[in-house]
Amino acid sequence: MTGDGLWRPASGCGPGCLPAATAPDVSLPRRAGRLLGVLGMLLAGVGLAVLLPLLPPSGRRPALRGWARWTLRALGVRLVVRGRLPRGRALLVANHVSWLDILAVLAVAPARMLAKREVRDWPVVGVLAAAAGTVFVDRSRPRDLPSTVGRVAGALRAGHSVAVFPEGTTWCGAAAGCRPGRGFRPAVFHAAVEAGAPVVPFGLGYRYAGDPSTLPAFLGEETLWESARRVLAARDLTVAVTVAAALHPAGGADRRALARAAESAIQPAPVRVPVRRRATTGVRIVRPVAPLPVGAEVGLDLVA
Repeated sequence: MTGDGLWRPASGCGPGCLPAATAPDVSLPRRAGRLLGVLGMLLAGVGLAVLLPLLPPSGRRPALRGWARWTLRALGVRLVVRGRLPRGRALLVANHVSWLDILAVLAVAPARMLAKREVRDWPVVGVLAAAAGTVFVDRSRPRDLPSTVGRVAGALRAGHSVAVFPEGTTWCGAAAGCRPGRGFRPAVFHAAVEAGAPVVPFGLGYRYAGDPSTLPAFLGEETLWESARRVLAARDLTVAVTVAAALHPAGGADRRALARAAESAIQPAPVRVPVRRRATTGVRIVRPVAPLPVGAEVGLDLVA
């Protein structure tokens, strides 16, 4: 398999998947204020990157969660959480729509991320990602896949949660025909099997003015600044994180069946899962065991 086929899946999304250009919902001073707020949070992220290695494990998660929530608030994005999180380590897997996905996941369940190597070179974000223990992967070197899976498994064994976007690329999150081919890639699920860690699917969805929207999607050749400008100009943008039931793989579980089960838990159109092969796939679905903080299920009201 080529490097592009393994690490660079493509979605069918293009500029036509994005909403038509309209006048900004918020005034220029409001957009400028949001931008200044985001820049301030990026500067705070630099300080946090310095402090994270010095903080005890019990302090790192609240610090990352707080930074992510306040960054969403600075952008004018409201966060709503549905479901309950498991206690302890887990492989967190989510669909991938936008650069906002990373903030949404960190705001709910701070975790080490699996990210492409290029992120390491991004200003501020790369420094913070490295300080937070991100596992970077070189998508141009498919032979590194086993070692990458091994590093993820090692982080899980050490008691850390790891967050992954198994689709491998962003898509609009709405049109079924635009989804990346083959859906969730199964390789990283082997790390959960090896480490005996639960897999927790996260469903990410965006609403604009109360209706499902592709406005925050980050697609194709579009620049990050172009996408960010749409977000900064939106008056009523919400990201909803739906936490599905945890999947507990048995030793030797089928990673492909595990990937399909996780995908079917969060996709609007369920993916077929071979439920009659439970004895051979070794995937067990259980309810999460620990509640989210009070108020999370009705929304955190993080609005600029």
